[in-house]
Amino acid sequence: MKLGMLTACLPDQPLEQIAAWAAGQGYEALEVAAWPAVGDRPFTASHLDVSSFGEREADSTRALFDRHGLTLSSLAFYDNNLHPDPDERKAVNDHVAGCIDAAALLGCPTVGTFVGRHPGRTVAENLRDAEEIFPPLVERAGEHGIKLIVENCVMEGWHPDGYPGNLAYSPELWEWMFSLGLYLNYDPSHLIWMGIDPVEALRPYVDRIPHAQAKDIQLFPERRHRYGWPGKAVEREDPFDVGWWRYRVPGLGDVDWRRVVDTLYEGGFDGVLSVEHEDPVWGGTEDRVRTGLQVAHRTLRPLIVA
Repeated sequence: MKLGMLTACLPDQPLEQIAAWAAGQGYEALEVAAWPAVGDRPFTASHLDVSSFGEREADSTRALFDRHGLTLSSLAFYDNNLHPDPDERKAVNDHVAGCIDAAALLGCPTVGTFVGRHPGRTVAENLRDAEEIFPPLVERAGEHGIKLIVENCVMEGWHPDGYPGNLAYSPELWEWMFSLGLYLNYDPSHLIWMGIDPVEALRPYVDRIPHAQAKDIQLFPERRHRYGWPGKAVEREDPFDVGWWRYRVPGLGDVDWRRVVDTLYEGGFDGVLSVEHEDPVWGGTEDRVRTGLQVAHRTLRPLIVA
């Protein structure tokens, strides 16, 4: 197992600077943000432009990682593959395909995305749509020896009422994804607020997890008594502000990382555990983000066999 980080938390820094800093802090791998250059959604970045990616770009990227002794663990493009607008949906699907092609040139083992959801259709209808969209992408990835991985992020802000906007939030849906040839980019933080034990959920599926993310979560149960499980309803300026929990860097929330890492090892996981920094306390400036990444490293590094 290696300890890595997702680059999206430093959107304004070039990949060269992130790689140098991460290696200097003892990180061993990078999960590289590969969203399109346009757009300003939080926690996204474009550190690799797959729209114009060829052998020359692949050579320079591999050289950068070799220079700093880093592993490229995954290309990250987490967007709505079931977007209700047909043109937007096609653009997302096409960009996933572009990430697969770039990963093939780089020898990168995984590409990460979301299933997504059309909020105007039932879950069952969305699953039938996904069963048409994903097989060609899975086949394209498989031809290059790449695994298409889906994070179990709930993406509640994509649904008008705060319900799950990414249909990958439970083990039941993981099994459905696996039947399509998809894999899981496991993140324990989302399971905790859903009321799912992250260790019990993890244990049966480690062999379908080639990559994992390390994000923590801090719950405020007394606030849940006011808002209920879906969160704020009357005043919710930020669609992702549920009101009774917030993300933290590992070590500052409620995830039992000792048990999570131990369960990954017990199940034979030998991939990258990648820190996903979305902590509002250690955010806002690049210096604070870097401090948060240092806290995460100090928390997780002792748990990972050197």
